[in-house]
Amino acid sequence: MKINIVLFCFLFFTGMGMLRSQTIENSSHSTTGYIKSDGTIENSSHSTSGYIRKDGTIENSSHSTIGYIRDNGTIENSSHSTVGYVKDDGTVENSSHSTIGYVRKDGTVENSSHSTIGYAKEVKKQWAAVAFFFFRFN
Repeated sequence: MKINIVLFCFLFFTGMGMLRSQTIENSSHSTTGYIKSDGTIENSSHSTSGYIRKDGTIENSSHSTIGYIRDNGTIENSSHSTVGYVKDDGTVENSSHSTIGYVRKDGTVENSSHSTIGYAKEVKKQWAAVAFFFFRFN
């Protein structure tokens, strides 16, 4: 019986960690939202404001498709027009390949002048770029 309780607790708390959310902060470290590990995007009050699906589809809170993240880092709008790119090194470019920002390995998000505009620690760089540069989730 003890083993069952220990096993249950382990599985429960492991499962809870799988859906933990990562905080999105502005440059002053104030929380502006959250991105859960399953791609659910929440505002600072924990109300769902969007989703990033496993296949790269980006949806608003009503589940309407507003864009796509492609495997090669291309970001598209709902009409499949390219709005930008996220390079492997975290450089974020607009559709004309001009650098508009950076998502650093430590989660710091910078504009094209290298000024810090926010933080997205432990968030996939493509997801952070979508939230900071391409789509607004309210």
